[in-house]
Amino acid sequence: MNNKSLYVVAIALFLGLYSLGSLLSGAFIKTKELERTVVVKGLSEKEVDSNRVIWPIKISVLGNDYNEVSKKIEDDTQKVVNFLEINGVKKEFISVASPVVQDKYEFAYNADNNVIFRYSVARTIMVSSSDVKNIKEINSKLFELSQNGVTFKYDEWDPKTAVEYSYTKLNDIKPKMIEEATANAREVAEKFAKDSKSKLGKIKKATQGQVEMKSRDKNSEDIKTLRVVVTVEYYLND
Repeated sequence: MNNKSLYVVAIALFLGLYSLGSLLSGAFIKTKELERTVVVKGLSEKEVDSNRVIWPIKISVLGNDYNEVSKKIEDDTQKVVNFLEINGVKKEFISVASPVVQDKYEFAYNADNNVIFRYSVARTIMVSSSDVKNIKEINSKLFELSQNGVTFKYDEWDPKTAVEYSYTKLNDIKPKMIEEATANAREVAEKFAKDSKSKLGKIKKATQGQVEMKSRDKNSEDIKTLRVVVTVEYYLND
């Protein structure tokens, strides 16, 4: 085969491949144009009662005699523990931390000043229980100990003194919530398909967001709102 013939064959092969490529490209574009989808979000929300509570009870004593404040913090601690046990809190759910003592004379600038109380002693008594209802009732009666000379310290901005409520059975209800959220997403997609005069096809892609848990409001910290969102992409058919 001479050079001229080879040149003709090469041109023909190039034109053939080019035509085939154009056809394939056109088919791909048509396929993309025909692939219609809709992306929707589905939601499931549920309110649950907390089933675990952690209650830090912080007491304090002020005085100028170290032995006296030490004795009083121990006496007040026993009063609190007895009060809890009388009201149905088992001993194994109560833990008592070591007292924290502050001597204001440790600081040079206080040594020569008229300090009213030299010693400040604080202690935290921690209650951990699954009987949330009972703990809430006991909390409301704690003022009875104040009338017996026990001083409590509470600061709503200090997480160390705040009551902490939690819900620990999330995995038990999570599958049902995902199912509800998915059904909600399909309902929205079917409405869209109907409005666009289409038919809803199979799921192309689905993603599940994290389950969010938060208190219902500031005054109902023991009631938790659970929320799960799923994102689903469906094919649309004519």
